[in-house]
Amino acid sequence: MTAFPSAPPRPLRKDGAEGSTRRVLDEWRDHAFRAVALAAGLSVLTILALIAFVTTRQAWPIFHKEGLRFVTQTTWDPAHENFGALSFIYGTAVSSAIAIAFAIPLSLGIALFTTELAPRRWRRPVVYLVDLLAAIPSVVYGLWALAVLKNPAQHFYQHIANTIGKVPGLSRLFGGQAQGASFFTAGLVLAVMITPIITAISREVFSTIPQDDKNAALAMGATRWEMLRATVFPRARSGIVGAVMLGLGRALGETILVALIIGSNHQITSHLFKPGDSLAAVIAHEFGEGSGDPTYRAALIGLAVLLFVFTIVINVAARAIANRSVHTGSNA
Repeated sequence: MTAFPSAPPRPLRKDGAEGSTRRVLDEWRDHAFRAVALAAGLSVLTILALIAFVTTRQAWPIFHKEGLRFVTQTTWDPAHENFGALSFIYGTAVSSAIAIAFAIPLSLGIALFTTELAPRRWRRPVVYLVDLLAAIPSVVYGLWALAVLKNPAQHFYQHIANTIGKVPGLSRLFGGQAQGASFFTAGLVLAVMITPIITAISREVFSTIPQDDKNAALAMGATRWEMLRATVFPRARSGIVGAVMLGLGRALGETILVALIIGSNHQITSHLFKPGDSLAAVIAHEFGEGSGDPTYRAALIGLAVLLFVFTIVINVAARAIANRSVHTGSNA
């Protein structure tokens, strides 16, 4: 008669007091973690709401007095209580646009070099160097531009003004008497400052693309540029948009650097080599003077509210563009 091996004994079910206590403890930990995570998420929204509420309440007198003229007029004359922010909005937009125009190709080029082209022994030093630029305080960039870059930039700008600046159509941008403290200098230094931010995020996005997909494209006869255009850029589009928008937000809100090198001009001018002003720079320059005048102080806080609103709008637009890019890439 054949003997069959007996089945191993089943483990005892923990249905007693110890198992019940452990289940209750696990449920309590789960609820506690959920509550902490929810509180952490809501705290961000609460802080933003408090900032918006407090600053808007303190700036309400100037909004009530000037209305839409606070955004549409260019006259900024605290002595006669005329406050118009349009020239500062224009200066902020121009300097940030110049910064983004120079930072995007430079940042993407560095990111592609470190992830696709550079030899392995060079990648780490280049990454460390770029990350080191991000750790430099903005006031150091501003002092460097003021002490070192301002005078050579003025001579270079004047040479451009004497040549390209005489071409019809371009004279409104580059013609006339050039100055070192100008929109263009502020934009250049801002580009240097935000390049490490865009580079770091773009580099991380590029590194998430599977190497097998790149190798497959190269194996099918694609050049390196065709491989990047077909496999890397479509999948990294949303990340690149996020990186650029983060750099743009950093450029819009920069204060000390722009205050030191953009000059001081409360008028709108199309000449990029002329001095101007920005929202953050005006707040830094004049907030001490406006502390004794409630209307003047409200106007300066109103500039901060406008800057806060512009930052929120840019972040929302970046999120919409990133989501659209992801949706388009998934459909493709």
